[in-house]
Amino acid sequence: MKTYKTPGVYVEEISTLAPSVAEVETAIPAFIGYTEKGDKNVPVRITSMVDYQLNFGSAEPEKSLTIKVLKDIVTAGIANENKSRSVMFYAMQLYFANGGGPCYIVSAGNYQDSASPKKEAYKAALDIVETLDEPTLLVFPDAPFLIPDTYNDLAVDAINQCAKLGDRFAIIDVVNKGKNAREAAALFRTIGTTEANAKYGAAYYPNLKTTIPYIIDEANIEVSIDGVVLKAEASGTKADAGAADDTGTGGTKTKKTTPAETKKGLALLDSAVRNKAKQELQKIGVELTPAAAIAGVYASVDNSRGVWKAPANVSLNYVKAPMINITDDEQDDLNIDVTDGKSINAVRSFIGKGTKVWGARTLSGNDNEWKYINVRRFFNMVEESIKKSTAWAVFEPNDINTWTKVRAMIENYLIMKWKDGALAGAKPNDAFYVRVGLGTTMSAVDVLEGRMIIEIGLAAVRPAEFIVVKFSHKLQVS
Repeated sequence: MKTYKTPGVYVEEISTLAPSVAEVETAIPAFIGYTEKGDKNVPVRITSMVDYQLNFGSAEPEKSLTIKVLKDIVTAGIANENKSRSVMFYAMQLYFANGGGPCYIVSAGNYQDSASPKKEAYKAALDIVETLDEPTLLVFPDAPFLIPDTYNDLAVDAINQCAKLGDRFAIIDVVNKGKNAREAAALFRTIGTTEANAKYGAAYYPNLKTTIPYIIDEANIEVSIDGVVLKAEASGTKADAGAADDTGTGGTKTKKTTPAETKKGLALLDSAVRNKAKQELQKIGVELTPAAAIAGVYASVDNSRGVWKAPANVSLNYVKAPMINITDDEQDDLNIDVTDGKSINAVRSFIGKGTKVWGARTLSGNDNEWKYINVRRFFNMVEESIKKSTAWAVFEPNDINTWTKVRAMIENYLIMKWKDGALAGAKPNDAFYVRVGLGTTMSAVDVLEGRMIIEIGLAAVRPAEFIVVKFSHKLQVS
């Protein structure tokens, strides 16, 4: 109590309520990749595609598209081996279409740099993201296309960062290698992440056929009519009004003529066929990895249900179908890996239901504690929220008064999580416990050395991954 020296009446307000836990955001991705423009390795927070375009530009115009006209039937195609691999712009469209919100973009370089992409460029950008406090997800939308041979090493770097900081989670793509799902999975599972860190990442397969149209370069589209590829042609000559030739006969001045613009690509077609060709080109959807769509799903599920809800059994927007149809037998091998435990979450197409995320396991798929994505991410949220909200207690007296306030603050927060359905148990005591105190979590030496140790136990809810309905014949009794 304050010591008063002047006679009078004084009012003191005594705080009887414990501080509250301010919950951190759970789905703020950091996207790392090559962009049309923007400063390299400078994180920019955006909230929409408009923000992205203002800061990082558009897509690299696609030059590998083809148009074929055969007996007045117009078809469009793409030369897969030559198509652009810089897909950040399209990936961001997919992210926002699937419920994504605020996020960070870190450019690893521009499109000229992407002609010779390096894992080191991604790693430099990833190191910048480590200095940011807000991101909770790490995503590399174009890396599987640009650096397929070293992508797994980059994924390990991302997972290691997540484990080091304990406040983020890596969304990993399985590079589309091999003849089928089993071969792709086997190649992916050579990834060198440790068992201890594997719970901080989740892998998804296969790539997606999207409904997002390519940004096209009309002049560089190959056009053929009845099997004959059309060549560029000049459209005629025109007078050059800006120059005069004084060498004309009898002093007469004549104007020079210069070639008109050369017709290329779609300009070689008449207007009616050209319009039809543009419509056909719009039907060719960009191929993307699942990561950006999954990041959007995480954000959408977190906002609508909570981070404790498994981000699965959710239909994907802007997606026609997976690039590879996975069977139940193939998913057996993806979902449960008896050797290394590196589970791979499938994206599958279902008749009448669209394309769905059909898995919710971390890379630590055989670990009963950290098998599920929602459990890991829920603990991330709780740990980070409580860590930040107990900062006020640093340098407070390490005594029962402080311990009581800290315990009450955490218990109030966890009761709210239990009411929201994040914790399992018929009553709060079944759902969690919070312990702090001398002889409980601390020894006399701990108190003397300034350590306040808090122990928290949570019964996190887990998804019903396998629903088994048993049937039997009931014998007639009457």
